[in-house]
Amino acid sequence: MSDTLHIVCPACFAVNRVPAERVHERPNCGKCHQPLFPDHPVELSEAHFDTYLTKNDLPVLVDFWAPWCGPCRMMAPAFAHAASQLVPRVLFAKLNTDEAQQTAARYGIRSIPTMILFQQGREVARHSGAVGTAEIVRWVQSHLRQS
Repeated sequence: MSDTLHIVCPACFAVNRVPAERVHERPNCGKCHQPLFPDHPVELSEAHFDTYLTKNDLPVLVDFWAPWCGPCRMMAPAFAHAASQLVPRVLFAKLNTDEAQQTAARYGIRSIPTMILFQQGREVARHSGAVGTAEIVRWVQSHLRQS
């Protein structure tokens, strides 16, 4: 990582330059002044999906889900809790596959919930099926060490 990180604001999707040493201070967006590192997953749309994945210098974990999916709803609190543990090292996002069918198809999402870990917009790892907080944290950390 360089001395300056590019972080996409989850509220207005502006790209912010943040000194690496300030990441743990949880800075706000220079444009809209909202937190750059919320303690909860960011809801993405197809319109902002690529920007959020490719413009962030930090890894992004995306939960592909749908509101009618029982296992997705069961895993949602665990995913949010894992986000509160790993942010700001990893950014967490959710994509509703019912509303973002083209993006889900592009990534070959055949079952939900599916989590994909991205770095600089590239898929690093994928996991399908509902898991708990500890498993999410372990899974992400194991793949970050390998990168």
